[in-house]
Amino acid sequence: MDTSQSASHPRPTVGVPRESNEGERRVALVPKIVAALIGKGVDVVVEQGAGLGALIPDDLYIAAGAKIGDPWSADVLVKVAPPSDAEVARLHPGQMLIGFLAPRNQDNQLAALKSAGVQAFAVESIPRISRAQVMDALSSQANVSGYKSVLLAASESTRFFPMLTTAAGTVKPATVLVLGVGVAGLQALATAKRLGGRATGYDVRPEVADQVRSVGARWLDLGIDAAGEGGYARELSEDERVQQQQALEDAIKGFDVVITTALVPGRPAPRLVTAAAVEGMKPGSVVVDLAGETGGNCELTEPGQTVIKHGVTICSPLNLPSTMPEHSSELYAKNVSALLELMLVEGRLAPDFSDEVLAASCVTREEAVS
Repeated sequence: MDTSQSASHPRPTVGVPRESNEGERRVALVPKIVAALIGKGVDVVVEQGAGLGALIPDDLYIAAGAKIGDPWSADVLVKVAPPSDAEVARLHPGQMLIGFLAPRNQDNQLAALKSAGVQAFAVESIPRISRAQVMDALSSQANVSGYKSVLLAASESTRFFPMLTTAAGTVKPATVLVLGVGVAGLQALATAKRLGGRATGYDVRPEVADQVRSVGARWLDLGIDAAGEGGYARELSEDERVQQQQALEDAIKGFDVVITTALVPGRPAPRLVTAAAVEGMKPGSVVVDLAGETGGNCELTEPGQTVIKHGVTICSPLNLPSTMPEHSSELYAKNVSALLELMLVEGRLAPDFSDEVLAASCVTREEAVS
């Protein structure tokens, strides 16, 4: 442990509160990461019971070197979910905040954080560049969502995923279509393939076709190219939407499972699965819509609910990573600690905003509000 700091330069403190959002079981730091941060000259204060949702008792934090106490006075507060109004009121001027802050959402707390004098870092705004991959919380949590979406589909399906050859005959493998081939989509394709399903991927960015094939899945080519900036898809034109909608309607009807992951930053989720497409699917088929939090990719989605329409089960789970809180927290904690370490200079908090990662992820500070 580094004890070299003088009284004039005390060790910076990092606070880990218990998440207050309903259903949120993740925690921002896990004991292994706490121990590593302490070894780099940082003191960590964890709120009592902060890790219980992720099945981490206070004793493990204490063993890692953390103190159990009030985290809200720490130099840096690390969270998972965006702060509530009551939580913003507990922050103090000059404090740093790291977490999912929904910077592109209209109902975000950025103005309140700015007014409170808080220097806030949104993990969603970390640029997707090579050296920032270890900090990419969107990707780490999307991996969890993609994996769990297939397990959910398999659980809701009336059919086996793998091909089975038995004395009673052969059962064909389930056909799985994944719409949107980002991190979540690729993980869904890989997981469906591992379960024995016949996986197919589709995206409006044709350059991801090789990534789809790399996990053993097939590529569905509808002849539309909507590659955008930063690895995201651009919004389609009206003619492209009509063309895509009709081609997808025809294709979707032939699949047992459809998993949708398509998002456009700062906009409602694009509608990819129409009511007509659902009606054309075989009874017993399943749609898992991972875009429910921004309205859903399926026209019949009811965010947060599982419903049956035209004999098809439509699931729209919210916050899937929280259903696997141990590994989700472990991955997220690594993302957060890597960002924290970028701010540390000789044991002191001194973020350098000439660094493109810190400049992009800091959404409230004196000089600017993103």
